[in-house]
Amino acid sequence: VLGFVEITDVNDHSPAFPEKEQTFEIAEHTLPGKRFQLHTARDPDAGINSIRTYTLTSNEHFEVNIRQSDAGKIPFLVLKKSLDREQKNKHALLVTAVDGGKPPRTGTLNVSIIVLDSNDNRPIFSQEIYQTELQENVLVGTFVFRMNATDPDEDTNGQIEYSFGKTLRREVYDIFVLDKLTGEIRVKGVVDYEENDLYELDVEASDKGTPPLTGECRVIVKIKDVNDNLPEIEVTSLSNTVSEDSKPGTAISLLSVRDKDSGVNGKTISHIVNDVPFELKPSYKENTYSVVTKDFLDREQVSHTLLLTAQDGGKPPKSGTMEILIDVLDVNDNAPVFIKDVYSAEINENSPLGTIVIRVNATDLDEGLNGEVSYSFGNVNSKVRKLFDVDPTTGEITVKGQLDHEVDDSYEIDIQASDSGAVPFRTDKSVSVNIKDINDNAPVIDVTSLSNKISEDSRPGTTVALLSITDLDSGVNGKVISFVKGDVPFTLTPSIQDNMYAVVTKTQLDRENKSIYDVTVIAKDAGEPALTSEKTLRVAVSDVNDNSPEFSMRRYNFYVTENNPPGVSVFSLIASDCDEGANALLSYNILREGNEDSKVTSFLNINSENGDILALKSFDFETLKTFKFHVVASDSGTPSLSSNVTVNVFILDQNDNAPVILYPLSSNGSAEDHDEGDNSLGQLSIDCRCPWCLSKS
Repeated sequence: VLGFVEITDVNDHSPAFPEKEQTFEIAEHTLPGKRFQLHTARDPDAGINSIRTYTLTSNEHFEVNIRQSDAGKIPFLVLKKSLDREQKNKHALLVTAVDGGKPPRTGTLNVSIIVLDSNDNRPIFSQEIYQTELQENVLVGTFVFRMNATDPDEDTNGQIEYSFGKTLRREVYDIFVLDKLTGEIRVKGVVDYEENDLYELDVEASDKGTPPLTGECRVIVKIKDVNDNLPEIEVTSLSNTVSEDSKPGTAISLLSVRDKDSGVNGKTISHIVNDVPFELKPSYKENTYSVVTKDFLDREQVSHTLLLTAQDGGKPPKSGTMEILIDVLDVNDNAPVFIKDVYSAEINENSPLGTIVIRVNATDLDEGLNGEVSYSFGNVNSKVRKLFDVDPTTGEITVKGQLDHEVDDSYEIDIQASDSGAVPFRTDKSVSVNIKDINDNAPVIDVTSLSNKISEDSRPGTTVALLSITDLDSGVNGKVISFVKGDVPFTLTPSIQDNMYAVVTKTQLDRENKSIYDVTVIAKDAGEPALTSEKTLRVAVSDVNDNSPEFSMRRYNFYVTENNPPGVSVFSLIASDCDEGANALLSYNILREGNEDSKVTSFLNINSENGDILALKSFDFETLKTFKFHVVASDSGTPSLSSNVTVNVFILDQNDNAPVILYPLSSNGSAEDHDEGDNSLGQLSIDCRCPWCLSKS
């Protein structure tokens, strides 16, 4: 059996919202009719026990509207009156969901409405017009005024910035500054009562909304005057040229005095402060004066600058000044005057052409052509004109010619300064110029006396030459140190006369060692750099007979073969003498002594000129085997010197003798030969026809 059971619902559930609270942010400018969907409540009951309606707490701005859909009833919050954040910025509502049960069940939802601000309020000043006073000349940064504007909006819509209006005069922006955040007005530039005694400042206060709203006000600043202006002197008519010979009372110029201040601050008293030959005379018109001469003028002596002072009546008073330069026309009444009493200069000799020696300077108190000074030579000789030149414009004295200290060491130059007036005045000044020596001259060595020859036996200190050594320079440049160069037996000694020297021997001479000397004398000055000269003297040493002849050998040994031809030179001797000339001219002779050898030497002869020895006869070895003799060599000096040498002569044997058979027989039974050596060796033989034979014993 199939049966159906229907379960009838009872209202045992209350409606429930998914959230306990719901918050909306709604701008205050939102138009009425705007709908905001609320959370939908759920009720598990069915039919009439389900949600029936939604209700809202009583208020003047919102109401609930329900829209039916397949899912059920959907609640909406509807704005029925515009919001105003400045009156109320937050609303708390309670939405209630009610089902259809009996009794009905409910569920609630707390709804918070946060009203968002809109820029719907403009800034408002506390006053439309403000007034304040400010003293002129206050310091930059001085506080002037502070205004205040309010804006009930919040955040940026209520944040205010201040600014000056756009239609103010330009100078206002240069004088005042407005702090855009605080609304303080302070001094930015110079506040001058005389320029403007009242300022009307339009000020705007703007919020930062979009778009921003503004409010306006006006600040009236009254400027209080102080005595801050000096009297001003103005030249209304000026004749700035007056002759220095003008009479007293001559009018020069007209002046007017003005002070921008008012009252006693603008009242002035004027006068000339400095001591000048001018005075101030009041004119018929107030604050107008004439400047006139009160004495005779002297352009060169008196200042022509007038110092005028005008003083006001303020407390404390202020003064204004002005300088007026009066141009006094010159007359030529002054001669040129050199600025130095003494002019002197020093210049090196040999200075290049165009070198500046000195510059003279003269002034003339007159002006224009009357004070224009030119320079020229005065009473100077032609030599000065050749050596120097003067620039007519600058007064520079320059080198024109060759300066030589050794010719002239100083010059006095007369320089004339002339003005260019119609009738010129002239002034002369002597300029002393000293020519400074430079080391431009080398020492000069002059030979005043010279002995070309000197005997070798001269004593040390013997004078060979006299010299004059000079240097044209002066001072240390002319100081000369002289000496003999090198290692020679000569030296230099000063004479009793200035600059005179003697070349003398300093050691014993020996002609045989050196016969000619080149004696170099050096003269060196003390300049910087030093200059040097030298002179070479050739000195010959003359001979004296101080050397004996010397043979080439201490002993001669000669060998002569016997049977030499008579009258022929058999040998020769050589001797020499270190002297020269007659002192070295030698002669030879054989020393004849009374002994046995002298007999032999009688057979000899010697060539006295060359030492050749001749044998007057032949020698025989068998008679004379050796002998000796002495040869003397003598020079031709006075007195004559000589030396001798021993000559040993050895006779050489020749085979000039046949063997001789001694008869009767000798004791040894031998034959005899008078020769020696091989010449004495012989052979004996018997004629073959004899019946004997020989045998060696």
